[in-house]
Formats: sequence, C-alpha cells, structure tokens
Amino acid sequence: MLSIQDVIDYCDLERGEIEAIAEHEHIPVTIAAEMSEYLLGSPEGVYRLHSMIIENMQQALDAGHYEHVRDLAETYQHLQRTHPIPTH
Repeated sequence: MLSIQDVIDYCDLERGEIEAIAEHEHIPVTIAAEMSEYLLGSPEGVYRLHSMIIENMQQALDAGHYEHVRDLAETYQHLQRTHPIPTH
C-alpha cells in the first residue's frame, strides 16, 4: 500500500503545492496529487495551478490567516521557479 508521501514523491510538485490544490478544490491530497499531474500536462493547466494558489492566498488574507498567507506565498514562489506561467 502506498503512503501519502509515496504518492507525493511520484509527482512533479512539492507537498505544499499539492496541498494548495487540495485546499482550493476541497479534495483529499491523494486526489490533488493525481490532479497535479493532469494540470502540469498543458499550459492552461499550469496557468490554472498558479490561479489556484493565488486564490487560496486571497481567501486566507480575507480571513486574516496571515501565517497561511505566508506559507502559500512561499509555495507560490517555488511554483514560479519550477513551473513558470507559460508565455504562449
């Protein structure tokens, strides 16, 4: 049986990025890991992934969860370095 860490290790995203998908979509982390591979498969999916994290940051900011905003900002910085928004 695979552990959640095994599933995350298989993905091209870090744990925080996968957790951000799960938070945004209100789905389990294992499903979000699967979804992450789909999102990374197209420029539109990468753009959507960026949007998800930005939307999560806005919701956390609106709720006054500033520590979570900081964590999401770090996650987003990593995403920008490893999977930048496509220019075409």
